Amino acid sequence: MKIRYFDNAATTKVRKEVVNKMFPYFMQEYGNPSSLYKLGRKARAGVEEARRNVANLINCDKNEIYFTSGGTESDNTVLKGIMNLDKNKEKHIITSKIEHPAILNTCKTLEEKGYKVTYLNVDKDGIINIEELNNSITDETVLISIMFANNEIGSIQPIQQIGEIANKKRIIFHTDAVQACGNIDIDVKKLKIDMLSLSGHKIGAPKGIGALYVNKNVEFKNLIDGGHQEKNKRAGTENVPGMVGLGEACKIAKDNMQNHISKLKVLRDYYFEQVKNKIPDSKINGSLQYRLPGNSNISFKGVNAEELLMKLDERGICASAGSACSSGSSMPSHVLTAIGLEKEYLEGTLRVTFGDDNTKEDVDYLVESLIEFIQNT
Repeated sequence: MKIRYFDNAATTKVRKEVVNKMFPYFMQEYGNPSSLYKLGRKARAGVEEARRNVANLINCDKNEIYFTSGGTESDNTVLKGIMNLDKNKEKHIITSKIEHPAILNTCKTLEEKGYKVTYLNVDKDGIINIEELNNSITDETVLISIMFANNEIGSIQPIQQIGEIANKKRIIFHTDAVQACGNIDIDVKKLKIDMLSLSGHKIGAPKGIGALYVNKNVEFKNLIDGGHQEKNKRAGTENVPGMVGLGEACKIAKDNMQNHISKLKVLRDYYFEQVKNKIPDSKINGSLQYRLPGNSNISFKGVNAEELLMKLDERGICASAGSACSSGSSMPSHVLTAIGLEKEYLEGTLRVTFGDDNTKEDVDYLVESLIEFIQNT
């Protein structure tokens, strides 16, 4: 049976070009990049080339890129690294109610330590209100952390407006761009972003590698103590193959951005149209105008998403009911709850996220499978 994969927001397969770029660093250029001999210097050169490629994707200086294990570590480093500075005791963070658990659960931990956190509401499309953001800022606010695009419903936040407000008020602005990087154009200078998290396995690199952009003027405390790696900010022997792979994936994403965006938009809109015309009592969640090109999130009235996913799996279809990071929870999606989705739709939500390998034929097969399940429910 052919596998049709529609869960690229959860993870992507590693690109062949990325594997080929990584391979020499396992068995040939295997030196420790902190070593002074030639084998170590070759590994270091691979790391620095990768750093340049990551920086080019978001338009920053390569020295503003710190490699991490992924989005969760990057997010933790930002929140704890800013708030744990001695001068930031008793200070305030602003975030939103639909952030990734890496942000929300870290904020809960910081609240337990006495820090103040404001969780902004979102509208029915999952977009924050700029006026509410403005009104939430106090003299104690030192950090605004708002995700670039939501991992469940794909809604894109007004990042440039947020950046301008933060910049004017001299507040650090961080965005979790794990879903956005590689899927839409990002220019941290134009958008006035101070810190940005990204993850390799969302863009064709391996799992377990990510990066954090930090503006050169931003001070933060390191999360991991140890050696002097990553400019004394992220101790531990470098994952050279992973870093090289992330760099190559970022280079490919940069070079193919417009074709990638165009293809995913066509597939997504075709899927929306097919569902709208053929499946009554369905509801698209998230903004139609401000949305990731490959994201679709649709709720079906009176349908059980877990049963639906099992039936789709029997037909070789991989999709999800929401964020992979929340799949172990029995609670309704905090994102769908925040946008006010009606109870009769809440349990029947299917997230389909497209990739470069998907085709219209795949979409037709998916829609046929959905119709068959819903008619027999």
